[in-house]
Amino acid sequence: MTNPQAVPALNLPYYGAPIGAAVQRFFKKYATFTGRASRSEYWWWALVQAVVSFALTLLAVATSGRTVDEFGNPMAPTGLGLVFFIVYLLWALATIIPHLALTVRRLHDTNRSGFWIFIAFVPFVGGIILFVFMLLDSKPEGARFDA
Repeated sequence: MTNPQAVPALNLPYYGAPIGAAVQRFFKKYATFTGRASRSEYWWWALVQAVVSFALTLLAVATSGRTVDEFGNPMAPTGLGLVFFIVYLLWALATIIPHLALTVRRLHDTNRSGFWIFIAFVPFVGGIILFVFMLLDSKPEGARFDA
């Protein structure tokens, strides 16, 4: 008899993953473009990414002093704002590859090739189409992408 609470192997999607497990799997599968990722794995990470990015951006803006000059032109952050801006850039650089890998694995779970990620480059509609793909339910045929 199998335990319904058992965590699936790292090479399998974790359907119904809690937020902690989704974030942990995101970093463990840092540059793994093979296999599949469940909706919960993808969307929990999207939430964490959005919250961290928003918080760092807010801190950078709030601590940088004046953000526009006397002519209304934006100014570069200074002081502590610059520190938070650099931390934000490091965060973005550190998570771009695993985010792309997670997106490819999510596409695999919907039985689509990872090359569909490039649809995001189509002006106006590409990002919307990719967003809809991320919302779609898993398909058993996506198991063909498992390593």
